[in-house]
Amino acid sequence: MARIAFILLCHKDPEAIIRQARQLTAVGDCISIHFDARAQAASYAMIRDALADDPNVTFAKKRVRCGWGEWSLVQATLHALEAAVDAFPRATHFYMVSGDCMAIKSAQYAHAVLDADDVDYIESFDFFESDWIKTGMKEERLIYRHWFNERAHKALFYRSWWLQRRLGLEREIPSDIQVMIGSQWWCLRRRTIEWILDFVRRRRDVVRFFRTTWIPDETFFQTLVRHLVPEPEIRTRTLTFLMFTDYGMPVTFYDDHYDLLLSQDYLFARKISPEAAQLKDRLGRLYASDRTDFQISDEGRRLFQFLTGRGRIGRRFAPRFWETETSLGRERELLIVACKKWHVAKRLVGSIKHHTNIPAIEYLFNEEDTPLPGLGGIQSTLEKRTRHRRALMRMLFDYHETDRLIFCIDTANLDLMQDFFSDRNVTRLLEIECDFSDEFLIGHAQRVGLAGAETPEETLKQLLPTIRYDVVFEADRIRDAGFPNHTRLRETNTPEQNTPPIAAFLTLPEDTARGIAETPHLFAD
Repeated sequence: MARIAFILLCHKDPEAIIRQARQLTAVGDCISIHFDARAQAASYAMIRDALADDPNVTFAKKRVRCGWGEWSLVQATLHALEAAVDAFPRATHFYMVSGDCMAIKSAQYAHAVLDADDVDYIESFDFFESDWIKTGMKEERLIYRHWFNERAHKALFYRSWWLQRRLGLEREIPSDIQVMIGSQWWCLRRRTIEWILDFVRRRRDVVRFFRTTWIPDETFFQTLVRHLVPEPEIRTRTLTFLMFTDYGMPVTFYDDHYDLLLSQDYLFARKISPEAAQLKDRLGRLYASDRTDFQISDEGRRLFQFLTGRGRIGRRFAPRFWETETSLGRERELLIVACKKWHVAKRLVGSIKHHTNIPAIEYLFNEEDTPLPGLGGIQSTLEKRTRHRRALMRMLFDYHETDRLIFCIDTANLDLMQDFFSDRNVTRLLEIECDFSDEFLIGHAQRVGLAGAETPEETLKQLLPTIRYDVVFEADRIRDAGFPNHTRLRETNTPEQNTPPIAAFLTLPEDTARGIAETPHLFAD
């Protein structure tokens, strides 16, 4: 019968880790733990002391400091795998879990599933042909070397990438591998893990390549499994149930999700709420039970949509997202480009997207047809976007999986700027000062409904001074607001003069900012 060695990478909440390890090993399975070297030494000591007498628990012999998007996550996984292979010679499968994962079937049922089909379970899609990557870098993840953490050292990350791009320092992908991509939540057979560890020892060239790719935990194991294992022995799916709301947010499961979780065609689920004490207790006892009579209906996503649509008063489905979430998040950075000439701002953010990996959205509070992802209807009208603006921006941060986001706004929307600047997050404003011809101001009057195609020329001439004053007044109001992190581009400046404000706004190296400032015809009408 199958015996599972769980591979757990974690960095916090030692009490929860101890509880999770005891639940998973109570029926004879085992677990290998890598506790982030960045975490507190006292927390690690607590875990080691509490689990020291459990023969079904082992720890990675080397601990590394893990960072999102880095090779360190893969290295930590390899250390945990090496420890598990050595410590648990009877383990037949190795299953990646996180600290907020819990079993939604019994161990007996899970073992039977794994025994029934001699395969590996891992998402593994062609890196270049699939649409698994929705936004941001794609081939740049591979063909350039990434030595710096994008979140911790943004300037170094982008400076390094831009210099390689500018100097044409692209590198070749190892010729005998097909790069694949997918979720890191996999379950692999012992033979596959041994092949991977042997491959790592033999093919240092491939390891060196992946060491400097970006977000290698989405590509390394996915690529090696496809390279080493015959295709009929791979199931391109995960055995861990994940669900997302209409807003692109991962669903968190609570106490009354118990029956829903048990009916899904998966062995584990994430994310379980830290407050769901009853659910955690029931699922912990379930894994140790001998129950096998699970009725698989797989209705989880449909049922969740129904319940959120109805709203259950007094329960977690009742409050709407935009009624409960009032902040974008302290760690996030909102970058606002304010410009009366919309085409100029669009041209600028297009250049920013070309030169950086920062998602950018055009005039979402001014243009109804601004391209936006499906976010459960909150994005459907300008009125909804404006009324629930913080919730909308929070959803967009989560949809793009980023902590930096750019959007364009008209200089008339001072109230929106003030609201975003009052939040806990870091907000930066780049104001683009433009010169306005009479033709532009007439076009502006027609766009906002002050004039129509048939408005007499004499009437337009009378309107022009007032419209021009309003545009100047908007700029004065922005200055008088005294926003921090407020920089300006000027149409009359040279690219050299506009480079420093762009660098300050984006916190990028000046050579990257110069490339943006030199965007051809940036201010052209």
